[in-house]
Amino acid sequence: MSAEIDIYGVFVPMLLALMVVAFVLTGALRFVLARIGFYKLVWHRSLFNLAVYIIALGGIVAIARACQP
Repeated sequence: MSAEIDIYGVFVPMLLALMVVAFVLTGALRFVLARIGFYKLVWHRSLFNLAVYIIALGGIVAIARACQP
C-alpha cells in the first residue's frame, strides 16, 4: 500500500491517515469501556489500550486493502 493522500498540496502517506482513523476509533471505544466499568477487569490498562489500537489499525488496513481496485 504505497498510496498517498493530497491535502492542500501536502502528500500524506495513507498509513498515517489510517492511523488517525484507528486512533479516533479506539478513543471512542476507550470512552465506552471506561463508562461501563470494563477496565476494572483489565490487569494493565495501557497495554490493553495499545493492543486494542494495534488490532483496530490492522483491521482498518485490511479493509482498506480489500477495497482497493
